[in-house]
Amino acid sequence: MTMTTTIKTQAQVRENFWAFLREVNPGHAVKYRRTKRQNDYPTDIRVTFVDFVDSLRRNHQISEALACRVTL
Repeated sequence: MTMTTTIKTQAQVRENFWAFLREVNPGHAVKYRRTKRQNDYPTDIRVTFVDFVDSLRRNHQISEALACRVTL
């Protein structure tokens, strides 16, 4: 049985997302900027983020409430 880590904050979700993106699509990961807001990123990155958050929720790694409020 594998142990899943529960993520509690939006910052942790974002950190995990960018680490994930560095592994699966380094070309998109280089577009990260701390000062960018969610809508400043290309659509491909935003869609990947939504899929990532949905996956975390389905795997019970984040709460429903956090999944509803987290932004890139």
